[in-house]
Amino acid sequence: MIKLTVKPVFVSIILGLSLFLAVVLLSPYTTFLSLSPSAGESDIWSVRRLVEWRPCKWWLHGHSTPFPAKSNGYIRVDCYGGLNQMRRDFCDGVGVARLLNATLVLPKFEVAAYWNESSDFADIFDVDYFIQHMDGFVKVVKELPPEISSKEPFHVDCSKRKGQFDYVESVLPVLLEHKYISLTPAMSQRRDRYPRFAKAALCQACYGALRLTRSLQKKAAELLEAIPKPFLSLHLRFEPDMVAYSQCEYRGLSPTSMQVIEAARGDRKPWTGEVAGIWRRRGKCPLTPNETALILQALSIPTSTNIYLAAGDGLMEIEGFTSVYTNVVTKSALLTGEDFTRMHGNTKAALDYYVSINSDSYMATYFGNMDKMVAAMRAFKGLYKTLFLSRKAFAEFTYQGLEGKELMQALWKVHRDDFLMGRGSALPDCFSTRCYGNRQDQFPPSKLFVAVGEGLWDNGAACERRYKMRCLSGADRLCKHQIIDVKVVDFCSQTPCPSTIKLSTDAFTAISHHHDQKINVEYIQI
Repeated sequence: MIKLTVKPVFVSIILGLSLFLAVVLLSPYTTFLSLSPSAGESDIWSVRRLVEWRPCKWWLHGHSTPFPAKSNGYIRVDCYGGLNQMRRDFCDGVGVARLLNATLVLPKFEVAAYWNESSDFADIFDVDYFIQHMDGFVKVVKELPPEISSKEPFHVDCSKRKGQFDYVESVLPVLLEHKYISLTPAMSQRRDRYPRFAKAALCQACYGALRLTRSLQKKAAELLEAIPKPFLSLHLRFEPDMVAYSQCEYRGLSPTSMQVIEAARGDRKPWTGEVAGIWRRRGKCPLTPNETALILQALSIPTSTNIYLAAGDGLMEIEGFTSVYTNVVTKSALLTGEDFTRMHGNTKAALDYYVSINSDSYMATYFGNMDKMVAAMRAFKGLYKTLFLSRKAFAEFTYQGLEGKELMQALWKVHRDDFLMGRGSALPDCFSTRCYGNRQDQFPPSKLFVAVGEGLWDNGAACERRYKMRCLSGADRLCKHQIIDVKVVDFCSQTPCPSTIKLSTDAFTAISHHHDQKINVEYIQI
């Protein structure tokens, strides 16, 4: 235990860095590992994270706002794309329905023909469970009343709607006029503008009410049980349609792969020349299985690791990965032929999602809808071994001519930094601070804010208190000669809290030259 010296005005303490993202307090660690792997060092998961997303269910406590006596009408959410895009859109639609005081109708799943899909919401999710667990958050009905069921809903284009203002001002009048509308929520909407009761409905739908049907849940549990433990779930994307859509050019692929890619391209021709290089360095090109294997080796993931391949049909060049990582299993190999051949795209995606949120670790070669939803749920469950492989970094390093040990060390460092800081590890909409939930206005414009331990928390009275702070000392002349003003927004929930005060990234870098070292500071309340 470190004994601290108390000065007349300031108190010396040891601080560990923490990072705050939007409305989430992320917990720090008190020790740090080296910047690159040394001989015999363990894998990327051994890096001590500076940040963690704290599981939270704020919407189950004190969110309740009574429903108005009369509903404004009925809303059906029309969902498009793959399963996880539709899941995200539906969760957003639940929030919109509550925002507009509408009764929610079960959604309509519409998928393009190439998804080989005919399943609907009730084929994937437990309808009764959903309705039961949304009670008190939003009104949900299985069937429309007779006077409305005979007509199609009036479709509202929400592609450019953003947040509460547009929905209330533009969509609500249409709902009041037609009484039954359909909509697809805008991808760019600002959920932070939702009132708390609407955000609570969205969060409950996303994290608490969507459960697979009993039969699908049973099949997913059997699949999970069959996978050798411990295991890494790898979401590897290198299918013909994805490569074609990326407009990236690849050399060294097999003639079979080149043929199916060309067939999928249509009018979407690949970039060539200098433009192709710029496009690749912007991170637009999917990683090949061979490149993925190289990155995993750079991250010191043992080649004997058990890996569940969460991938769609038609994955190309997989031999480039399985020739290096030999303990790879797939759902098609673990399920009986009859079970697998009867499954549609959404059913297979549901199995991959279930396995991935329950895996020991999760990596993805892309940051698509499944990856965002899986990362969010893993964070919600307190599972932090989640990492997205950087296509942009790989392209940049290879463009610079790095190879061999130099390339491996560069890949380690960039992914170490991403994992260290929790970059891209979750969706923040439903996470919150202890002081003011997920209100955006609690954070000062300067982004200089902190969480405090039990000694300063004062049963919550510490919220909004301000402290002046400066760095006293640290290894390698870490301190900047600057005094900052920080605001308390949260309680340090880690037991025991590793320091008296935990700083936001901006606060820490304002007084220290390096983000991955401990420093001594002094502070005083103002």
